[in-house]
Amino acid sequence: MTEALVYPDGRLELRGRIWRAALGRGGVRVTKEEGDGATPAGLLPLRRVLYRADRVAIPRTALPREPIGPQDGWCDDPGHADYNRPVRLPHPARHEELWRSDRVYDVIGVLGWNDAPVQRGRGSAIFLHVARPDLAPTEGCVALALPDLLAVLEAGVTALRVLPA
Repeated sequence: MTEALVYPDGRLELRGRIWRAALGRGGVRVTKEEGDGATPAGLLPLRRVLYRADRVAIPRTALPREPIGPQDGWCDDPGHADYNRPVRLPHPARHEELWRSDRVYDVIGVLGWNDAPVQRGRGSAIFLHVARPDLAPTEGCVALALPDLLAVLEAGVTALRVLPA
């Protein structure tokens, strides 16, 4: 396993290199709850990489890769059976659309948070994704500038170790 360290001050370190990262608006928390805006502390394995084939080339990584389309979403409704799982749109429960116009989901590393098993209300849709140009805080994800995200994936990262504040 090749771990990148994520520090609560917004640094991601991998193999001696450091990148600036955006973290959750709620900081880093050991106890994550749905809607708190926090990035969960702990070891978060990368499960797979999703990408928009109409905008980016297939990311270079040893992880499984899958293109996304306009019908792809992620359920973030703790009251629904699909909570913290990918869904097809339209979907009857609250969800995120993965096909976005703002480019932040052009490349998505699906992080293993609250997925084995899923526990209602512990947080959903925790991703490693593209940062906004100003590195604005996320809703709980870890985000990097697109070139940095692609470099981290190509360098072989398989997990993020998010350190608590």
